[in-house]
Amino acid sequence: MMDSYQHFIGGEWVGGDAFLTVINPSDGAPMARIARGGEAEVDAAVRAGHAALEGAWGRVDAAARGRLLSRLAELIRRDADALARMESEDVGKPMSLARNDVAVCARYFEYYGGAADKVHGETIPFQDGFTVMTLWEPHGVTAHIVPWNYPLQMMGRSVAPALAMGNAVVLKPAEDTPLTALALARLAAEAGFPAGSFNVVTGLGEEAGAALSAHPGISHISFTGSTEVGTLVQTAAAKNTIPVTLELGGKSPQIVFADADSELAASTILRGIVQNAGQTCSAGSRVLIEDSIYERFTADLAGRFKAMRVGSASQDLDLGPVVNAKQKERVEGYIELARRDGLPILAQGELGTNLPSDGFYVRPTLIGDVPPDHRLAQEEIFGPVLVAIRVKDEAEALHVANGTRYGLAAGIWTQDIGRAFRLARKVQSGQVFINNYGAGGGVELPFGGVKGSGHGREKGFEALYGFGTLKTVALRQGA
Repeated sequence: MMDSYQHFIGGEWVGGDAFLTVINPSDGAPMARIARGGEAEVDAAVRAGHAALEGAWGRVDAAARGRLLSRLAELIRRDADALARMESEDVGKPMSLARNDVAVCARYFEYYGGAADKVHGETIPFQDGFTVMTLWEPHGVTAHIVPWNYPLQMMGRSVAPALAMGNAVVLKPAEDTPLTALALARLAAEAGFPAGSFNVVTGLGEEAGAALSAHPGISHISFTGSTEVGTLVQTAAAKNTIPVTLELGGKSPQIVFADADSELAASTILRGIVQNAGQTCSAGSRVLIEDSIYERFTADLAGRFKAMRVGSASQDLDLGPVVNAKQKERVEGYIELARRDGLPILAQGELGTNLPSDGFYVRPTLIGDVPPDHRLAQEEIFGPVLVAIRVKDEAEALHVANGTRYGLAAGIWTQDIGRAFRLARKVQSGQVFINNYGAGGGVELPFGGVKGSGHGREKGFEALYGFGTLKTVALRQGA
C-alpha cells in the first residue's frame, strides 16, 4: 500500500479528501499519494505564517534564528541516507547525486544560520540635530515555489535565507517530487521552529501554486521554473505590488577556444550537460567551438558521450531517467527534430541493462553543426542534449552566446586571460565561469539571470537582502 502525505500547516499535518499520485521515474509505477491543496489550504498556511510572526516566531531574535537553522542543518546530515534515498527515488537521480544534494541542502542552512545575525544596517551622515539609520526587516510571509529537478537544493537555497531574515514561509513543492519537502518540514519542527514559521502545501501548480502567487497575504514570492510560468507568477505578484525573485530557464553557452585545456574543457562540459539527466536550469547546453578545433573537439566529446550509461536511480550510473513521461516525450522530440532537419547526431550514450520498460529513460545525445538560430540552439530542452556550434573568432562567439532570450550562466575556456575577461564583461549572463563550470556548486556565490532567465539573486550573502525590506529611521534630537 502506498504511503499518503498531508500538508504541514501551522505545525500540524492536515489534509483533505483529494490526493495526487506521485510516480517513480525509474519504473513509471505509483510510489506515494500527496494531498491536493488549493485556495483553502494556501489561505490556511498564509494565516498560520502571519500568526507565527505575531507570536512566537516574531519574538525570535537573529542569533536564535541562526541557531535554529544550524540545528536543522545538523538534522539533515543526521538523516542524510534516508533523505538521499527519498530524493533519488522521487526524482529518479543516481544515489551519488542525491547524496550530494542532501549535503548541499544542509550547507545552505548552515551558511544562512551563520549569517542570520550579520545583516547590518547603517548610520547615515545627515543634517545637524538628526541621527539617521537604516534597519533590515523581514517582508512577512514569503512564498516559495520550487521545481522538481533539485528539490532539496532548491528548498535550502530559497527557504534558508528567508527564515534567516525572520520571514515565515509557505513552501509549495512540485507535484512530481514533493516528498523531501515534507520530510524537511518534519525536521524543521524537530529543530524547534515555532508552529507556522515553516508551512508546506502540496498540489498542482495551476491550483496551489496559482493560489499562493495571488494571495494578498504574501509579501514576497521566490519562484524557480520555466520562463512561461515565471511570467504568470510575476503578473500575479504585480497585482499585489510585491517583489519577486525569479530563477527561470537557460540556454547557457560553453565557449571553447583553440588554446583551451582541451581535456579539462571536454570533461567539464560533459558533466555540465548530463548531470541530473540534463534537467538543470544552468546546464551548459550549447558548446560554441572555435572553428580550427571543431572537428577534434567534437570527436573527443563524442567518445565521452558514447561512454555514458543511463540507468535506474538505484543502479547509480552516469544518468538516471528524466522526471516523467511528458519530459521524456519533450526531450526525444528535440532529438527527432534534429534528425528531420538533417543535423548530425554525433553520439549517443547507452541505456543500461535490465531497465524497467515503463521508466522514463533518454540517451544522452550530442548534435553537431547546429545553426545558431535553429530551435535546438534557441530553446531550452531540459534534457541530456548538447548542441555544438562552430564560431570563427571571439566576436562571433560573443554574438552567438548572447543570441538567445536567456542569460543564466556561461563558460569560457581559454588560456588568454585578457580575452576571458573581455568576454566575461560582455556576455549577457548572471554567472560566468572561466576554465571551470559551476565552481563546485558554490552555496556562497550569488546566482540568478538576466533577460528571460529572470531577476533577483539567490545564494550567497546577497540572497539575504532579497528577503528583507530596508527601513530608514530619522531621529530629530531634542524633539
